[in-house]
Amino acid sequence: MKHTAANALAIALVLGGSAAFPTAGGAGSVAATDPVQTSSAASAFGSYDPYGDFSADKSASIEELFLPWEDVDLASLPLADAYALQRGRSLLITVEPWTWSKDWRTTPNQLRNGILSGKHDANMQAICSLAGAMKSPVTIRWAQEMEDKTGRFTWANWAPKDYIAAYKREVDVCRKVAPAVKYMWSPKGEDGLEKYYPGDDYVDVVGLSVFGLQKWDNDKFGRDRTFQELLKPGYDRVAGFNKPIVVAELGYVGKQQYVDQWHIDSRKSYAEFPALTSVVYFNQKEVAPWPDGYGLPDWRITQHVLP
Repeated sequence: MKHTAANALAIALVLGGSAAFPTAGGAGSVAATDPVQTSSAASAFGSYDPYGDFSADKSASIEELFLPWEDVDLASLPLADAYALQRGRSLLITVEPWTWSKDWRTTPNQLRNGILSGKHDANMQAICSLAGAMKSPVTIRWAQEMEDKTGRFTWANWAPKDYIAAYKREVDVCRKVAPAVKYMWSPKGEDGLEKYYPGDDYVDVVGLSVFGLQKWDNDKFGRDRTFQELLKPGYDRVAGFNKPIVVAELGYVGKQQYVDQWHIDSRKSYAEFPALTSVVYFNQKEVAPWPDGYGLPDWRITQHVLP
């Protein structure tokens, strides 16, 4: 199914919040400071915001977009650039190497073989050609949560050497047409993620995913868990790479007090997380069911407070 430009902006590309990533300076970076030396400041804030709930939020400095590399109208990307420029935001573009139409997706083996053979080079080149022409600072996040073992993503749980080869290939393709773009390697945060690290030359910033579901916490752990508690395992696993760290997907659902506390805690600075530079809220309903019958949590800020 082809996405129209309007749908791509409202749904595929997210017009929401985005914050510039203080990488190490140089072309495309917003701040030239070392993020490890700026732990006194609260984390910058951004969002994936298809509903525009953060469109007028002055604190938002990062605009995240989710983009499949098949069956999408790329004419909307320049519009997203203009939207971000108007609000002084940088762009984080999550490129998912599949189509959003489940009926047309290839198997993991077909996708892997297609990428490694160069069959999909043109998909990445088309996206990056537009990204390279943008006036906003751009970070590309390709094929996230690669260590996930649930079967949610066609590109996840590959042999690490195959994922690394695929990731490097897509970054190389992108660099040829978008030399100023930065690159985010973004595991889920689980044990074993280090096997998928493609090397310092291919990573400007590391992303993680952190989601808090109060009912899950109480049923599984007998208490509420905090943003700090859920971030720490993944953070500790990636801190040794000495890269800026961003929570590229953040969501929380629960009663008012739980949501309020997560809101406060996710905007704090932490001495134990000195490399954490930004958090990006995922302002959308979950698209893949949580296990054990927990369904599709609704992370949208208009829905995430439960009675």
